[in-house]
Amino acid sequence: MALIQVRNPKKKASTGAYSDGVIVDGWLYVSGQGPIDVATGKAVSGTIEEEVRLTLENMGDVLRAGGCAYEDVVRCTVHLTDIENFARFNEVYQEFFEGVLPTRTTVQSMLGLGIKVEIDAIARIPSAEGGDGR
Repeated sequence: MALIQVRNPKKKASTGAYSDGVIVDGWLYVSGQGPIDVATGKAVSGTIEEEVRLTLENMGDVLRAGGCAYEDVVRCTVHLTDIENFARFNEVYQEFFEGVLPTRTTVQSMLGLGIKVEIDAIARIPSAEGGDGR
């Protein structure tokens, strides 16, 4: 079983000791993404809607780098610093996912860097027929 590291091609600054994504057996596992400016590695503070949008855009960059799109996502885990923001979060989230929506768990969490949201994902690589999906 070979592991293939996936990097956000737009990411210029290191944001930690982890892979943006890892491909294994036709699946892409995307690390928790947040509202991070990929050029500077710094958190971008804004409204919950702004932070969710940037978080999902960052996720999209990793998905595309791994050969996937939003419609290939089968599972998301969402961390919100304030669960009272759920409805506002969900409005933006639905702009990115259509058709069969991914399964999802949403929890209230303490997040670093002053961010309001973090989302990780698992996606099936469309061209996967076993192996590494490429």
